[in-house]
Order: sequence, then structure tokens, then C-alpha cells
Amino acid sequence: MCHVFASTDPELFEPQTRSVRIAGVVTSLRLETAFWRIVDDIARSSGMTTGRFLSTLYDEVVELRGEVGNFASLLRVIACRWISGEVSGVAQPKFFAAAIEPPRLVADA
Repeated sequence: MCHVFASTDPELFEPQTRSVRIAGVVTSLRLETAFWRIVDDIARSSGMTTGRFLSTLYDEVVELRGEVGNFASLLRVIACRWISGEVSGVAQPKFFAAAIEPPRLVADA
């Protein structure tokens, strides 16, 4: 079984840095090639460029949470959710941003 994973094409886990404009600021994001492919697919499914998707997602997370934290980690989790089938169809950044909201405590009635 480990052979299946051990024989993974090294290109897929090669880090790739992309420059993107988020919140009006040019910044760099570094993800493994496999994750970039998934993020590109999510953006394409949403009818957006990858840059537009990232910018929209970032803005909506800030709107919901006040801060983003580790954006690269968020993108990896989103990619995993996408390929696992947890979410499908046209990607909606608000859906992803809402999924990372902190849990709310509900008082017992």
C-alpha cells in the first residue's frame, strides 16, 4: 500500500510560489503543485480566475472572522474538502469562509 504513495510524482509535492493581489496588496503564496491544481479547478468551476477567487475568498473570510490567519493552510483545507466531495459544483467562497468560523457555544435551555 505504501508503494502507491511512495511512488507519487515529485512534481506534485514540489512547492510553487505565485504572486497574487489580495486586498489591493501584491503578496506571494506558496503551495505544493497538487494544491495549486485543485485551487485552479475550484476557481475555474466558479467562473473566476484563480486570482479573483483568492481575493474574493480572502475578503469574505475577513468579513466573517475579522482576520484570515494562515491563508495557505486555509487553501490546503479547502482543496481537501473539494476533492473529498464534501463540497461540489460551483465553488462559493462564502461557503468556505463560513466553514472556518469558530464554533458558537449554545447555552442549555
